[in-house]
Amino acid sequence: MSLLPPGYELVEGICELRAPLRLHFGGELAGVELAFRLSGAAGAPVVAVLGGISAGRHVYAAAPGEAGWWDDMVGPGKPLDTDRYRVLGMDFLGGSHRSTGPVRGTEFPSVSAFDQADCLVELMRHLGIERLRGCVGASYGGMVTLALAERHRVRVEHGVVISAAHRTHPMSTAWRTVQRSIVRYALRHDEGARGLVLARALAMATYRSAREFEERFPGPPRRVDGTFVFPVEEYLVARGESYAAHYRPEAFVCLSESIDLHRVDPGNIAVPMTLVAVQEDQLVPVSDVRALRDLLSGSCRLVEISSRFGHDAFLKETAVLRDVFAQSLG
Repeated sequence: MSLLPPGYELVEGICELRAPLRLHFGGELAGVELAFRLSGAAGAPVVAVLGGISAGRHVYAAAPGEAGWWDDMVGPGKPLDTDRYRVLGMDFLGGSHRSTGPVRGTEFPSVSAFDQADCLVELMRHLGIERLRGCVGASYGGMVTLALAERHRVRVEHGVVISAAHRTHPMSTAWRTVQRSIVRYALRHDEGARGLVLARALAMATYRSAREFEERFPGPPRRVDGTFVFPVEEYLVARGESYAAHYRPEAFVCLSESIDLHRVDPGNIAVPMTLVAVQEDQLVPVSDVRALRDLLSGSCRLVEISSRFGHDAFLKETAVLRDVFAQSLG
């Protein structure tokens, strides 16, 4: 049973690469499998939608019991309107979903945003899609969108990049290296899941703004078994535990590292771009997005917003993104 309206199509499956995938940082991967979903109004232009390292091919709910990672933003009549577009989602290489990724006890190579862009192009070939109307990327997905525009410019008409820039800021790398160190230490002691809980809890503190935490967690700590537990602590640990129940520690390390390895040359990007920067974003400073705008060789529109949700604004700011999509995708 489908939740899709009449006149919609849903294509979902696994694309098996026939040749080894050559990786940006050297080496290659054989037997790569890429999981995808293409859904929307039959025959409509295709927009690829890519999110953070936790996101996958299920962009919006299309079947009972499903939950998409961007349900508030994508679907019939929503800001990214599937009455007008077909949406292509993919599971990232090296992630926790169905595409090829790390397995406990085995080595997995370093992965670049360029590798993810190459995988997206392989999916387009598999599906017979010559060119995307747009590629919408938020956070890590924004990095992949930039990589796609640099390496495969003929494959996309317009890029929409939310909370990402041409490089990773050193302060962001500082936070993520601590997170990865926690997980690696835990894996060496057969406590990978617990390490992921703590790493994700720390990550959540960087995704949101100080203003939101001040508004949500002003209360005093409570004493539990002789130890003080703070309201914000309970929230962060709960988010970490929820995350660790669904994602693999090794995949977290792989894609977290991929973020910090991110570099593109804006001078090689001629694809028209719409950039969205959030003033309260701790991970991607507005100054970096402004620098990207100034360095791009193609046309660019920069939208700066204020949001209490910080880096996670792309999950919440529906009204702003409705306007962004309308103007950038036509």
